[in-house]
Amino acid sequence: MNRNMLRKAQQMQAQMAKIQEELAEAHTEAAAGGGVVKVVVLGGSRVESIEIAPEVVDPEDIEMLQDLVLAAVNEAMDAAQAEAQKKMSAITGGLNIPGLM
Repeated sequence: MNRNMLRKAQQMQAQMAKIQEELAEAHTEAAAGGGVVKVVVLGGSRVESIEIAPEVVDPEDIEMLQDLVLAAVNEAMDAAQAEAQKKMSAITGGLNIPGLM
């Protein structure tokens, strides 16, 4: 491998490490039910908070609340992963490098 290619690979590795640090600290928010359930995900892998509007809490319909929480969590996780893919593909030029995501 020539020096120029080695230097570029090292630069790409440093950029990817920086983005991975940023992603680990990123907060992604999503809502369901018109905003009555909000979820914040930290780093794309940890649920940091869940907010539930009091008016959606109905003891007679717990299933609806469960569905709203599940939808908000999944949406937040999907959004976090999409943002991670977008940032990584900006560095890798869209190459699918095993082990990155």
